[in-house]
Amino acid sequence: MSTLSIKPGPLLAASTKKFLLPVGSVSCGHSVSVLNSVTPLLPSILHQQVRTVILYSLRKGKRKTVKAVVHRFLRLHCGLWLRRRAGYKKRLWKKSARRKQRLRQQVFCNKTQSKLLDKMTTSFWKRRNWYANDPFQKYHDRTNLHL
Repeated sequence: MSTLSIKPGPLLAASTKKFLLPVGSVSCGHSVSVLNSVTPLLPSILHQQVRTVILYSLRKGKRKTVKAVVHRFLRLHCGLWLRRRAGYKKRLWKKSARRKQRLRQQVFCNKTQSKLLDKMTTSFWKRRNWYANDPFQKYHDRTNLHL
């Protein structure tokens, strides 16, 4: 049975205020296996970053709208979200006319993105709006949709 001995050293990191073991503190020969067995226990360090910003008000704790969503996306009344293609304003001098025209088109967001965008907005942005000469009027209601 092998034992794990820890050398005396600083156990408190000043910036994080959490107890940390020094890197060279494990003196037995199983230091690599110990680190490999600990890594699944640290999901916050190993997971990739995902933008799921949901704002809450400080006074009542209600959800607030992320304004970047309102500026960049358009929500249709049926629940679909429209967006521009990525890079439609960047480095236009090096793109062909056909590619620039394709980048100017609006595309639908997928189901996962639409759910996330619905969480990032309040019910005010999900209500039906009636605009004069709305170019998206025929897309607000989905037809031939059998659930």
